[in-house]
Amino acid sequence: MNTSTKHTPAAAFTPPAATPASWRERLDTRIDQWMTSPSLYRWALGNPVGRWITRRRADALFEVMAGFVHSQVLLACVRLGLLEKVMAAPATLDALATHTGLQAEALQRLLDSAVALRLLDRRTGGRYGLGALGAPVVTHAGLRAMIEHNALLYEDLRDPLALMRQPEQASMHAYWPYAADTAAAPGQPGAAGPGSAAAHPSDQVARYSELMSSSQRFVIEELLASYPFSRHRRVLDVGGGQGGWVMELARREPSLELMLFDLPGVAAIARERIAQHALADRITVYGGSFTQDALPAGADLVTLLRVAHDHPDDVVRTVLKAIYMALPSGGSLLLAEPMAQSDADSPGKPAVSDPYFHFYLLAMGSGRLRTAKELSSLMSEAGFTGIRAIANPMPLHAGLLIGQKS
Repeated sequence: MNTSTKHTPAAAFTPPAATPASWRERLDTRIDQWMTSPSLYRWALGNPVGRWITRRRADALFEVMAGFVHSQVLLACVRLGLLEKVMAAPATLDALATHTGLQAEALQRLLDSAVALRLLDRRTGGRYGLGALGAPVVTHAGLRAMIEHNALLYEDLRDPLALMRQPEQASMHAYWPYAADTAAAPGQPGAAGPGSAAAHPSDQVARYSELMSSSQRFVIEELLASYPFSRHRRVLDVGGGQGGWVMELARREPSLELMLFDLPGVAAIARERIAQHALADRITVYGGSFTQDALPAGADLVTLLRVAHDHPDDVVRTVLKAIYMALPSGGSLLLAEPMAQSDADSPGKPAVSDPYFHFYLLAMGSGRLRTAKELSSLMSEAGFTGIRAIANPMPLHAGLLIGQKS
């Protein structure tokens, strides 16, 4: 890149010819001017329909502005164990103050905020019980682990402009060391975990492997509810982490033979866990890097769960091609990924999860959120055909795509 400070004289610069605005662009400009007009706001306040619309938009905008505070209320409830406490038995302010060691006046603010967010619920006798949104947090250890883990992301987002200018300085970047490996040198070792397992301490490998395993439960349930695995003979899970998915699949489908492939450090943890659950005779574990090593052959179905979004396009192309080469003719790839919900093909569709994944992956330092169309294109480029989406009960966690090797 040229770093010279020499500038072209203004007189020598010829701006490109402007493209005439389309009728849609002219209409959008008029709507923008109308929507930002002070006179429209005054009119809306005095009109029942306009007042209703204005209030809804004001509430929605305030919710966006207050979102960070909401996340901190949730984090505080998790760290204090409030949800587990009131699930065991509804409790009063004084009892919860004793439990948490906080002053009652300060805790009251947290409890009232948690009630407003439906994490807690008011019960008789001035007691607090579990709220509708608090129930899943208590139920799923993986959800609590991700809420705690997101504290790193919140720290990085204190200055979003600094994060965008220097994402490599993010705390999240250091947590996922393999992201630095694949981001710095696409095509170098990197599976669904760290870039080069030997380069990172075993406790670090165990840390992120445990987080991925605990948070994978949601995707596992969706896969089992959405796809008939009994039609296959042998399944290979690429980037399988500690083996949570293949172990659950082994329990649900006794006739299946199963294989897991991940980096050597991660594979060692998976092998130990699988043996502890007495499933070593059903599941074969392989260690290696999908950017350098051939994948084990013999499977008629390969699953790729939450791997692609962690990596740049070059690495995704490499793993998809490796999967294609490992499959026999007629074999299938089942891909489960968080997918961008806002798409040019579906304008106006709610996309509440997109901002989270966009900035999480930026702070992480590698990968990006892709639409189903982009992922389908990458699969097609690798050679897969008949690519289609599979309906699943909760696409917020992951969308599902399947493709075949002709």
